[in-house]
Amino acid sequence: MDFTKYIEGFKERDKRLIARAISIIETESKGHEFLLDKIFHLTGKAYRIGITGPPGAGKSTITNQLAKKLTSQNNSVGIIAVDPTSPFTGGALLGDRVRMSDLTNNKDVFIRSMASRGSLGGLNEKASDIADVLDASGFDFIIFETVGVGQSELEIVKTADTTIVAVVPESGDSIQAMKAGLMEIADVFVMNKSDRPGSEQAVAALKAMLTFRWHDENTWIPEVVKTVGTENKGIEELLQAILVHKNHLEEKNLLSQKRQERHLQRIRNIVETKIMGELWSNIVGDDKNAALSSYSPVPPYNLAEKLITDYKKHIRRGDD
Repeated sequence: MDFTKYIEGFKERDKRLIARAISIIETESKGHEFLLDKIFHLTGKAYRIGITGPPGAGKSTITNQLAKKLTSQNNSVGIIAVDPTSPFTGGALLGDRVRMSDLTNNKDVFIRSMASRGSLGGLNEKASDIADVLDASGFDFIIFETVGVGQSELEIVKTADTTIVAVVPESGDSIQAMKAGLMEIADVFVMNKSDRPGSEQAVAALKAMLTFRWHDENTWIPEVVKTVGTENKGIEELLQAILVHKNHLEEKNLLSQKRQERHLQRIRNIVETKIMGELWSNIVGDDKNAALSSYSPVPPYNLAEKLITDYKKHIRRGDD
């Protein structure tokens, strides 16, 4: 398949070709890996922002308002909104696309909704690949909005340059917040719906918890920004907090380091996925459940070791 027209279309930021390319990548159609390799040299310019947090925190509203603010300052924005997977069709419920409908006609914004496909980290595994397409298409900022699973948000840290955690005054006590793991991953906290009772106490408690984190002179201490997303309040302050964090990463030479680590982790994930696919297809066969059930009396670690040993033999036969 000739992907030249896609690459040329990316340079023109042709939304129709961008959408087609993303569909090719999502469905893993023939040549999708070749396309990603061909555009890799065009990536690395866009700044990637992740927005996560528990359901109902207003992530879509914040994403919507932040994109408007960025485009008003002559920036282009690509949005990857990960929606829950439909239990019936396996597709995205597209709730985020509906909530951001007023951005649809903005020429400087491209929105792609994706199904989480059961990913526990709140992001579809193809999100990084799709971000590369948007990056190669010249978007200045890429915003990931996670499905908001609440307890397992670590994937966003591996994908974004700046991670925003949105919470609301009713998000719970300090123990629950720490249990959710949100304290460790946030570069910026957003106390959304801060017009509600108890917001001042919640912000004070959040700032108090941050003082207990170990830090030195080079450590970034997350900012806490109060917003009312539905009224566009605090969005300018949020953008400034993002840019301050960006400057911190650049001044401390941490941005390139972070992106290098992200690149290496992505390679590890690709290798693991490919090896697992090879193992299951060549050793176990198409019907994995039927094949494994025939070994049911065998202890699990014993069987796992046997599968790995058989796979090594398969590799050696291939070398011969």
